[in-house]
Amino acid sequence: MGVTHHGRTQRLDLADPTVREWECTVVWSDPADPDAGIVLDRSAFYPGGGGQPPDHGVLLWQGVQTRIVDTRRGDDLYLVLAPGDPIPVPGTAVRGAIEDGRRSLLMRTHSGLHVLCGVVFRDFGALVTGGNMEPGEARMDFNLPEVPPDFKARLEELVNAEVTADRRIDVRVLARDEALALPDIIRTQSNLIPPDEQEIRIVDIVGLDVQADGGTHVASTTQIGTVAVVKVESKGKANRRVRVRLA
Repeated sequence: MGVTHHGRTQRLDLADPTVREWECTVVWSDPADPDAGIVLDRSAFYPGGGGQPPDHGVLLWQGVQTRIVDTRRGDDLYLVLAPGDPIPVPGTAVRGAIEDGRRSLLMRTHSGLHVLCGVVFRDFGALVTGGNMEPGEARMDFNLPEVPPDFKARLEELVNAEVTADRRIDVRVLARDEALALPDIIRTQSNLIPPDEQEIRIVDIVGLDVQADGGTHVASTTQIGTVAVVKVESKGKANRRVRVRLA
């Protein structure tokens, strides 16, 4: 499927994460089965993955709107519509629109987690063991057996120093062999890249963190805003859970 298409859908969300409205065409739907979803030829809806939740938004067509509340992955990306909303038939020209507040906050949150990951790897040598995010808040788990007494305050200071450094966030796609040749490209304890994936998307917070990632991000670290380290918890002998919130 690659990183620019999924089935019959061109992934506008990965080509340009600033896209919020676009013209497209329904290539598949089943009006008799609303739960089957809708497939578009072009979509900026982020379908969810890597801890980042899916986008919400609407399809506007022929004077009505269809609310999109989720995406289901399969051979195609199937947009899940709100119960009771009208279903455009295949061939219908529609206008897609992303809920901007949710997407923008998720982009800031995701980029903030990459800063957190980069700081913990650089300064404490720890790999990620898990994570999850919602708009504006998130948690990330690290394999970190020893935690300094001032870890929480020190971590918050180090993360926000990188945020205010205004580091550029670049995204590029590399062939699998070229990507895996980059040092420390996998920041998780387990390699989560599918074995048959021949192209790998790389997110580079220039000078801090380079890793494989399939989510949406802001263009520079200053766009993240202030990061508060809310809590550090022990989740096992060597596992530490860091909870963060954006101001």
